Amino acid sequence: MDTVDTNALPVAVIGAGPVGLAAAAHLHERGIPFVVFEVGDDIAASVRDWAHVQLFSPWGFNIDGAARRLLEAHGWVAPEPGDYPTGAEFIDRYLAPLALVPGIAVGVRSGRLVTGITRAGYDKLRTDGRERAPFLITTESIGGVERTPARAVIDATGTWLRPNPIGAGGRPAVGEGRAGDRIVHGIPDVDGIDRLHYTGRRVAVVGSGHSAQNAIRDLARLARRTPGTEVTWILRRAQVGQMFGGKADDQLPERGRLGADAHALVSSGDIRLITGFRTAEVRASEGGTFLVDEDGRTIGPFDQIVGATGFRPDMGFLSELRLDVDPVLESARALAPLIDPNVHSCGSVPPHGVDELRQPEPGLYVVGAKSYGRAPNFLLATGYEQVRSVVAELAGDHSAARQVHLVLPETGVCSLDRQPATGRRDASEPDTVVSAGISACCG
Repeated sequence: MDTVDTNALPVAVIGAGPVGLAAAAHLHERGIPFVVFEVGDDIAASVRDWAHVQLFSPWGFNIDGAARRLLEAHGWVAPEPGDYPTGAEFIDRYLAPLALVPGIAVGVRSGRLVTGITRAGYDKLRTDGRERAPFLITTESIGGVERTPARAVIDATGTWLRPNPIGAGGRPAVGEGRAGDRIVHGIPDVDGIDRLHYTGRRVAVVGSGHSAQNAIRDLARLARRTPGTEVTWILRRAQVGQMFGGKADDQLPERGRLGADAHALVSSGDIRLITGFRTAEVRASEGGTFLVDEDGRTIGPFDQIVGATGFRPDMGFLSELRLDVDPVLESARALAPLIDPNVHSCGSVPPHGVDELRQPEPGLYVVGAKSYGRAPNFLLATGYEQVRSVVAELAGDHSAARQVHLVLPETGVCSLDRQPATGRRDASEPDTVVSAGISACCG
């Protein structure tokens, strides 16, 4: 394989969600062959998990430029830019039509689990000639195991499939694994298919971000309609602080309203709020499930527990490639000081592209929510600009790759007057304290 002309090979895009499909659109526009691997049976499998949720960013922020141009060339009419889609509408009115465009559809491979990526003939240790060897992407499907050579890899798998545990130490609490279906992650559809699981039940929501706030709002609405439904909101943090965001000052009104609604529910007593509770043990019994914190405090019993504690990236299938990730956030290292919620929440992440996303493995780029690692402040528009820059670099248009422009709406909150570690301060990013959950685009 060392003699293969890698430039004749396709670019492999991992993940057919919104950022992966945007990458495909940019590759198509640049005339670069590509293949997109999607683990689900259809595109946007992770978005389908929260199809009932309304995004708090309107259509104007959620459509990639190259995708728009491609769709409009095939007669597509864009939704009103100020309207707010649900996840289902996001798929039906944008992602699904994009995936059906002939120039995109020809490259999409659904039902393909990527289990490993390596350089042909090279393990992680070997260096000499490494950059000239093509990538080999190993996938598993009902048809068996296949290996596909590629000139470059764009990893847009996101983090949705790896939710954080409710255990406070980053590892599952004692007994958490044995709790089975009493613990679910994400935002349950309590007004739809999940209604019977929550009606008349004692429900706990663990987490403080947008996913938690959304679940709380939905459950409180259910509790008002159905006697016996009790909702408890459990926070690891001792103080609420800026958890509710900028409210009316947020430049995304629906994001601000989400925080305002959650605050109102706490203030009214419609839900029970418990702060400073760091779960160490889950005790399941016939009478319900109890949670025990690190100090021995016990709360419960609960019939259902919703874990809304954020997500983390899966680096397993990249283990034979050379990575440079931040040891704290597991993000691209160059992004870490700009997005670290431990040091700022001002919404100060500047535009960034290929230079910040570049890995020691030539031709490998981790983009989208996964590029942020465990940091929760990612917006779709950020991912779209990332892939535009990366694809321009792959096309040899180095100037365009570095002309990164991005304007994002401010949250209306700021906990630390801190300038980003780069001079390119052209935009603001959502508050890192409140943006935990679905890729920070939903509310």
